Amino acid sequence: MNAKPIGIFDSGVGGTSIWKEIHALLPYENTIYLADSKNAPYGQKTREEIIALSIKNTELLLARGCKLIVVACNTATTNAISLLREKYEIPFIGIEPAIKPAALYSGTGTVGVLATKGTLSSSLFLKTSKNHAGEITIVEKEGIGLVPLIEAGKINSIETKQLLIRYIEPMLDANMDHIVLGCTHYPYLIPVLRELLPPHVNIIDCGAAVAKQTLAVLNKENLQNPNKTPGKIQFYTNKDIKILTSFLEDINELKQIEYLNF
Repeated sequence: MNAKPIGIFDSGVGGTSIWKEIHALLPYENTIYLADSKNAPYGQKTREEIIALSIKNTELLLARGCKLIVVACNTATTNAISLLREKYEIPFIGIEPAIKPAALYSGTGTVGVLATKGTLSSSLFLKTSKNHAGEITIVEKEGIGLVPLIEAGKINSIETKQLLIRYIEPMLDANMDHIVLGCTHYPYLIPVLRELLPPHVNIIDCGAAVAKQTLAVLNKENLQNPNKTPGKIQFYTNKDIKILTSFLEDINELKQIEYLNF
């Protein structure tokens, strides 16, 4: 059981930002990553559609023997993870916008949250905001159009920069000093955001925290791989393999990247 892989899925390539953090912390673990780019973005879909896609991805990973599944998608986490945990016996790890640290360390009392419609409108997000925000003002912006641009590999395009400017201006006008990235695609926009944001604005994503939580759950459930050889790395996409490959160019280890119709 312990040598079985960790399964990770997202509505496309964005969750590779989470995979990289997990792999850096747990290089001996075998991993299988599903990029459901054909159905991206999840954030524009109904809750019923998001649940159905999450079940589809989960069952594919279970069929490949996964011992634990990371839902590397904020929208899928906020809309489907409770049901997944009820339906299946293995552990699930989800992704939530990192509002708590932003609220804790904000000096201006204003925090920006850039996320998808599916995340911002979910009950879990509303609960998280209420629990951690306190007296903090949260300026929410739906990042319409950003995921398709990232999925197309247009991270540094003029269109992407124009959209980001439109979304962050109201946050800056409200005097934010932290911006929370509430979508696993968005960490790939950090270099562009650094160009556009004043130096005092901190950018927060949850990748490192998710990796630490994955380690904690493996320890708690006694599921750590005892082998100390580099883990087997498998990536599958149901759309453009070249795009997924481009997001993994910085990974030097032997990896398998394939098209899979799922």
